[in-house]
Amino acid sequence: MILLSDPAVRHLQDLLREKGVSDKGLRIFVEKGGCAGWQYVMNIDAAHEGDEVIEQKGVQLIVSQESLAQLHGSTIDYCDDLTGTGFRIHNPNAVRSCGCGTSFEPAVSQG
Repeated sequence: MILLSDPAVRHLQDLLREKGVSDKGLRIFVEKGGCAGWQYVMNIDAAHEGDEVIEQKGVQLIVSQESLAQLHGSTIDYCDDLTGTGFRIHNPNAVRSCGCGTSFEPAVSQG
């Protein structure tokens, strides 16, 4: 399971309202790259066949099947503080993260 914090839900609701889209959600996936080996990618998108769609408090979190294992148990938060503004991922599967928080090294190598 992947969870959205209350601040993340509120910000996502605001984003969707600003864009005038109610049939889309926050897509999150991981891909090779970044300074720690794997990087998080997020965008506003519609669900595609095969995606895992997690409905929470009226918004959708969309995760590709390929990224589910690496994101399982994660919490997505939204922060606006001195270290930056944006969605942040708290991933229990990461043994190391880069300083900016956008890439990570998984506990088990994903090849």
